[in-house]
Amino acid sequence: MRWALVKVSLAVTVMVVVAFAVPLGLVIKEMARDRAFSNAERQAAAIGPSLSITTDRAQLDRAVASTQAGAAGRMAVHIPAAEGDGGRALEIGTGRAAAQDLETVRATPRASITDVEGGSALLQPIALSSGQIAIVEVFVPEGEVSNGVATAWLVLSGVGAALIVGSVAVADRLGVRMVRPAQRLARAAHDLGEGKLGARVPEEGPPELRSAAVAFNSMADQVVQLLANERELAADLSHRLRTPLTVLRLNAASLGEGLAADQTRAAVEQLEREVDTIIRTAREAKPQTQATGPGAGCDASEVVRERMDFWSALAEDEGRKVRVAGIDRPVRIPVARPELVAALDALLGNVFRHTPEGTAFSVDVHNGDDAVIVLVSDAGPGIADPAAALARGNSGARDGSTGLGLDIVRRVAESTGGDVRIGHSVLGGTEVRIWIGLDGRRAGAGAGRRGHRVGRRKRS
Repeated sequence: MRWALVKVSLAVTVMVVVAFAVPLGLVIKEMARDRAFSNAERQAAAIGPSLSITTDRAQLDRAVASTQAGAAGRMAVHIPAAEGDGGRALEIGTGRAAAQDLETVRATPRASITDVEGGSALLQPIALSSGQIAIVEVFVPEGEVSNGVATAWLVLSGVGAALIVGSVAVADRLGVRMVRPAQRLARAAHDLGEGKLGARVPEEGPPELRSAAVAFNSMADQVVQLLANERELAADLSHRLRTPLTVLRLNAASLGEGLAADQTRAAVEQLEREVDTIIRTAREAKPQTQATGPGAGCDASEVVRERMDFWSALAEDEGRKVRVAGIDRPVRIPVARPELVAALDALLGNVFRHTPEGTAFSVDVHNGDDAVIVLVSDAGPGIADPAAALARGNSGARDGSTGLGLDIVRRVAESTGGDVRIGHSVLGGTEVRIWIGLDGRRAGAGAGRRGHRVGRRKRS
C-alpha cells in the first residue's frame, strides 16, 4: 500500500508538472523572442526622423552610429536611387537580408522578419520625403532571441523536480501513517493466534484503523478475561478439593490399623490421584496468559494476604506457626492475578503436603527497583535434589504429585524475565525464591546464588 501511494503520487505529480511547465516554458520562449524584436523595432523607429529629413550619407552614418544596434554593427539602412536621377542606391551599414526580401518589403510596404545567417533581421519600411521607401534593417542574433530562456527552463525544471520530490515524500509519510498501524494490527493478530494473549495494538492512525485497533483490543481483553475466568474456576476447584482432601488424608492417617482404615486410606489416595489428574489436565489445556502494558498485572501484597487468609485456617488446625512479611504496602507486579494465585497455592500446598504437622512456614515479599522477590520458607526436612525438583514435570510420576507445582511457579517468573531458585531457609528447611522482573530483564540472574544449600527432600 505504501509504495502504491508513492507511485500514484509520483505519476500524478509528473503529469501536473509536465502539463504546466512545458506550456509555461514555451510562453517564456515566445516572450523572449517578442522582447528582442520589440527592441529592434524601437531602434529602427529611432532612424525614421533622420530619414524623413535628409538622405545625406554623413548625417545618416551619425544617426545610425548613435543607436545601440548601429554601434554594435547590427543596423543597416537601404535607400533606393531617386527616380529620374542617374544616382546610385545608398547602403549604410552592413546589410544581411537578401535583395528579394528588401523588394518584397518595399512592395508591401510592411515590417517583416526574415531569417539570415546567425539570427534574424527586422526589415522596417520608412517613407522618404521623395515618396520612395527606405528600409531600416536591424539584425537580431539568435542568442538575443533566446536570452534567459535556458535559465527559465532550468528554474522550471528545478521547481518541477522539487514538487515531485515533495509529493513523493508526503505520499510516503501518509503511506507510513496508514501502513504501520495496519502492520501492527496484523502482527498483534498473529501473536494472539499464537497464544500471546498480552498482544495489544496502539489506538492510533487513520480513523478506520483506530476503530479496528479499538475492536481488536476489546476482543483480546475479552479473550483474556474468558481464559482468566476459566483459570480462576480451575484454581477455585483445586482449592475446594485439595484442602478437604488434605484434611481427609490427615484424618485417615489417624484411624489406626484395620481393613476399614486401610480401605479408607486407599480410597483417599485414589481420590487424590483422580483430582490430580483432573487438575493436571485442566491446567495443561490452558494457554499461558501474560499481563502486559502499563497498569496490567496485580498487587502481590493483596494476593498474598488473601491466600494466607485461606491457608492460615488449615495451618491453625495442624498447629503450624505462620509468618507473613512485606505486605503492608501495595506491590505491583506484571503478573495476572490468577497466575500469582496459582503459583502461591502450589508452593503453600507443597508445604502442607511434604512437611509434618506443626512445621512452621513463612511468606515474605521484597520490593526492589527492578524486581519483586517472593520467598516461601518452611522449617521442614528440605529438598534432597533441588535441580531435579526444578526440572519441568519431573515429579509428575510420583504419587500425590501432579508434576505442575514448580512448573506453574517457574512459568509465572519466566514470563517477567525472572526465575525460580530453591535454597536453604532461615527456618531450617526449604526456601523457594520467586524472582519477578519489573522491566523484562532477568532480575534474578546472577543473584541469590550464595547460600542455596541442598536440603533433603524433593517436592513437586
